[in-house]
Amino acid sequence: MADPAQGRTIRIFLVDGKPTGILTAEIGNWSGKIVVGGRTDLPEIVRRSECGKTGIYFLIGSDIGSPQRMKVYVGEGDSVSDRLKKHNADGSKDFFDRVCVVVSKDENLTKAHARYLESRFIEIIKAAGRAGLANGNEPAFDLLPESDRADMEGFIGHVRLVLPVLGFDIAREPVSISVATKSPERTGPIFRITSVGVDARMSPVADEYVVHKGSTARADAKAAYNAYQGLRDQLKAEGKLVVSAQNPSLLVFTEDVPFASLSAAAAVVLDRQAAGPSEWKVDGSKISYAEWQQAQL
Repeated sequence: MADPAQGRTIRIFLVDGKPTGILTAEIGNWSGKIVVGGRTDLPEIVRRSECGKTGIYFLIGSDIGSPQRMKVYVGEGDSVSDRLKKHNADGSKDFFDRVCVVVSKDENLTKAHARYLESRFIEIIKAAGRAGLANGNEPAFDLLPESDRADMEGFIGHVRLVLPVLGFDIAREPVSISVATKSPERTGPIFRITSVGVDARMSPVADEYVVHKGSTARADAKAAYNAYQGLRDQLKAEGKLVVSAQNPSLLVFTEDVPFASLSAAAAVVLDRQAAGPSEWKVDGSKISYAEWQQAQL
């Protein structure tokens, strides 16, 4: 992936002058081009010249089974337009409400390149664990020459850089952090929740809040309402939260888990509604995250 420490300029063009309409995205000195729009924009999207080329595409929408995250289908085609038309008529693809098309401006992407990109992005999205995959199979494709694979990996790095800017946080590398090892993107000390028998540690990393592997959460607080119950259920279903072998009243995080907000992380740990900025305390002190952040300001 492109070096995050290096500044980049991403050029986003609003095709119809509306932030909710079709847009294109490009990076200087990159041969790729991305076209994004809503499903309601599909008639205009399929008529665009870019979509008549060989490329890959992402169909993105909400994951009904796990409403806290997105669902995505990855595809490729010699004519992306033809593929999008077929998907629009496919009842099994009713979930998507956004379309993201990736092509090459210099038209150097071949069918083999597109198949490689499709295969790699399915692998990447699955490994990232940030979105559910709608693909029924995971086609492996490694028939490209070594030099072409290197070129395509560079192409992939640029796509992964642009996708979050467009609101698609589906292929970002999973965050990994431990008490012993500092992440280069970590932006503060370790924070901790130790109330009601739990012991959870959390680190701010980039724009996320990562609860450390081995942290514990309350198994069943019998709370009347928890807005993040669906997220807890999802983490349990994925095996990221399991019942503690030592104490069945606790759950254990089996891996580092990123959260979009402090309150989401605290609510999952405590199994109730929680104000994250006040619940999380600097490890070894009574200073809350809110107090610590205010001091930084």
